[in-house]
Amino acid sequence: MKDFVLIFRGVNDDPANQLSQQQMQDIMTNWQNWMGGIAAQNKLASRGYRLGDEISTLKPGNVVTDGPYAEIKEMLSGLIVVKADSLAEAKEIAKGCPILQINGSVEVRSVIVMG
Repeated sequence: MKDFVLIFRGVNDDPANQLSQQQMQDIMTNWQNWMGGIAAQNKLASRGYRLGDEISTLKPGNVVTDGPYAEIKEMLSGLIVVKADSLAEAKEIAKGCPILQINGSVEVRSVIVMG
């Protein structure tokens, strides 16, 4: 099996995308169930991270910029690492991700082991 990272992108904080308290709770339950299902299959390599909003970007020439930026429509919100036999299987796992229910997206990428 190979490792694949699932990178979650949510829609920027547009007031039209605000969820009610009940919707938030439902989404959290769906996340727990989805992650639990992956773990039950022994395919969860890393629970990953939910990313915060303290962001700086360092660029050549000692240029530092703060983010996120208003013009970015999708914000990176977190990631997990799953085990799968192929990219196709990793995409099948990603299809159950609850972020898709709220117009987010999941990027699926193979992981190259260094060293």
